[in-house]
Amino acid sequence: MAETNVIRVRYWAAAKAAAGTDADDVPVNGSMTLAELRRAVTALHPDTRLAEVLTACSTLVGEQPVGTADPEQVVIEGGSSVEILPPFAGG
Repeated sequence: MAETNVIRVRYWAAAKAAAGTDADDVPVNGSMTLAELRRAVTALHPDTRLAEVLTACSTLVGEQPVGTADPEQVVIEGGSSVEILPPFAGG
């Protein structure tokens, strides 16, 4: 039986505003996909714009950018950290 762990999700800028918090700990037994994680954090913040904002965000798992990888194929292990980064303007 897998041990319950958490995936720490940190939100930045517009994602933080949409979630109404800077971070969530999502319980997980083993691992979950990025798509499952997105559904889980959206469920934690119903009646917000978070789901919409997530579609425009870049994601880091640990320090590795996910890029254009299929969220259904990106596996995140319990104990990992995930950064949700909206697009930034400026330079």
